[in-house]
Amino acid sequence: MTDTTTSNETGRVVLITGGSRGIGLACAHRFAATGDRVAVTYNSSPPPEGLFGVQCDVTDTTQVDAAFSAVEEHFGAPVEVLVSNAGVTRDGLLLRMSEDDFASVIDANLTASYRVAKRAAKAMVKARTGRIILMSSVVGLYGQAGQSNYAASKAGLVGFARSLARELGSRNITVNVVSPGPVATDMTAALSEQQIASIIDEVPLSRMAEPTEVAGVVSFLAGPDAAYITGAVIPVDGGLGMGH
Repeated sequence: MTDTTTSNETGRVVLITGGSRGIGLACAHRFAATGDRVAVTYNSSPPPEGLFGVQCDVTDTTQVDAAFSAVEEHFGAPVEVLVSNAGVTRDGLLLRMSEDDFASVIDANLTASYRVAKRAAKAMVKARTGRIILMSSVVGLYGQAGQSNYAASKAGLVGFARSLARELGSRNITVNVVSPGPVATDMTAALSEQQIASIIDEVPLSRMAEPTEVAGVVSFLAGPDAAYITGAVIPVDGGLGMGH
């Protein structure tokens, strides 16, 4: 656990899983800039500077509970906005994909969202307010060869979120999904120029998104202007998945 920030005492408590880099880190900075009290979980990547970080493997229910308890103790309040962003990929064609490759991605991307949403919802139901935002992907509905495990996990988030939206709506808790397309992160930076060009060629806007552009939509869904939006899937994909 790292404590490198002195957050204000009035902003909402926001927890972002997988917030040490990429989209998660961009979301964390966006919320912090608007005065919220931000905590992030990290696992394999180093904790971010200037934010309250808690090491947590989201595939472990005990660690998830401990992370929430640490955030609650640090800020003296429960989590009011949850962004379930942590995830992994273990790509491979179906005939070469092991059962562990499939199951581990489902666990880290889909079941982990169940773990953190369940833990967050306890306090949200009591408070009769809250925002839950799940990070899916255009691949979830669009599909992608070699990513059947990843696509299944991200598609599952849509049904999960919409079910929660119906369960929790009467308690003034919204549950929404953000569905990014290709984003300029460390993961895509490792691709070759040819691979990047191939990806961009499929995007109507002819470029990748910046993490801040995804963070802007997440911030909107957590804000007052989105109070009447729940069960929605918001694409941030440059038009790649339109119609899906």
